[in-house]
Amino acid sequence: MINKKIRVLVVDDSILFRKLLIDYLSAQPYLEVVGFAINAYDAKQKLPILKPDVMTLDVEMPGLNGIEFVKQLIPKNPIPVILVSSLNLNVFEALSAGAVDFVRKPDLGITTDNRTFLETLANKVVIASRAKVMVSSAQAKGASSTAPIPVTFPSTLKVQSTIIAIGASTGGTEATLAVLKQLPADCPGIVITQHMPEGFTKMYAERLNRICAMEVREAQNGDRIQKGLALIAPGNLQMKVVHIGSLYTVSCFAGEKVSGHTPSVDVLFNSMADAVGRNGVGILLTGMGRDGADGLLKMRNSGAYTIGQNKETCVVYGMPMVAYNIGGVCIQSALNNIPSVLKSYLVK
Repeated sequence: MINKKIRVLVVDDSILFRKLLIDYLSAQPYLEVVGFAINAYDAKQKLPILKPDVMTLDVEMPGLNGIEFVKQLIPKNPIPVILVSSLNLNVFEALSAGAVDFVRKPDLGITTDNRTFLETLANKVVIASRAKVMVSSAQAKGASSTAPIPVTFPSTLKVQSTIIAIGASTGGTEATLAVLKQLPADCPGIVITQHMPEGFTKMYAERLNRICAMEVREAQNGDRIQKGLALIAPGNLQMKVVHIGSLYTVSCFAGEKVSGHTPSVDVLFNSMADAVGRNGVGILLTGMGRDGADGLLKMRNSGAYTIGQNKETCVVYGMPMVAYNIGGVCIQSALNNIPSVLKSYLVK
């Protein structure tokens, strides 16, 4: 239950879109729109005066765009930011700089899209108000971060037969990257469900593929799970792991929301329990709610090894907290230590 209203600053250069956001958010009993800004420069002036709990930020604005604004803002003023972006804009730089989440901007002419967008935005504002804004030491100092040294895995039977499943939501784009970029090119096959809209999952996979040693791509129905490859569930589709003979593949399909999401972490983890069993590893990262918690418990009960991100390093300690509380987690770990925990398990 929300005891006091969440104070929101709306930043958007479009009069029509700004009015749409202000009218809807102001109508929610748990939100208070304390003001608006027409661009990043206007927002800079108003933030110290209005002191909002959360800021919604248009990405595409004249002058200083939303991505560059976040890069400048967060190290000095770590306020929770929800980005509002069209599909053709890459928001991941801003998420890397500390923005909490993003929502895909709808076509104003389509009423159903508007309604879904506004409901999603309001929900994410609530989540953002409870989120921990992560600012890296490199960002705070204005320095470039040092690339971590990847862990290495010996070529054992356990490594060869293991499949790793990762689930994440709010804060998960950077958390998943933090894990993957420490893994070697010959890592066991990985399947990933990250709560993200259709279209953005492909851009996200491409970004990870540029940074990580292993190959990363958006999954397609029938893709084989194999060593050195990470497959990301496409937005708006469910993804399962399927065992066919000696092979493991993914099934990507249109389906109802499960645990409130498409794709759903529970769908992925439940399929891991059924198809992979004790050869599976489940990793549940930051996110609001409980998606993935029941699935992780099912994986553990099937003999899989399960890891939950700890509270201190989560943007939102929700999904891994529930999993831990119901007994689904074999071990909790700080985010940057998860690859080492994984190695310790695989080399036993």
